[in-house]
Amino acid sequence: MKVKFTVPGVVVGKQRPKFSRQGLYVRTFTPQKTVNYETLVKMEYFRQCKSKKLSGAIRAEMRFYFPIPKSESKKKQAAMLSGEIRHTKKSDIDNCIKSVLDGLNKMAFDDDGQIAEIHAYKYYSEEPRAEITLEEIYQEA
Repeated sequence: MKVKFTVPGVVVGKQRPKFSRQGLYVRTFTPQKTVNYETLVKMEYFRQCKSKKLSGAIRAEMRFYFPIPKSESKKKQAAMLSGEIRHTKKSDIDNCIKSVLDGLNKMAFDDDGQIAEIHAYKYYSEEPRAEITLEEIYQEA
């Protein structure tokens, strides 16, 4: 089985956990921006792919499109749009992958440990988004 879906908006990479002290206890929590993006990923997957759940080993391909900075020259903006200049700023690609996979955990697959192969790319675009393709490589017996 193979599923494709798009998450609209600016991609949010997984942020480091935050800590707060409450008396003798230290509480750990995920920053709200990360929680919101993972929820958006989950909602878009459900909206576009219904409740399809992949099994066995999975190949993931992710294309992350970031907004073009307004401060860049027209020439540089054109090079960014054509893919000649690739996105190399924050968010780190590994953090983008983590936020998508954590959002899909228990929804698209049972555990992100099933991901056996990942291909990820960062680009610039006038329409920021994440395009995700998940495909079963083989199913477990």
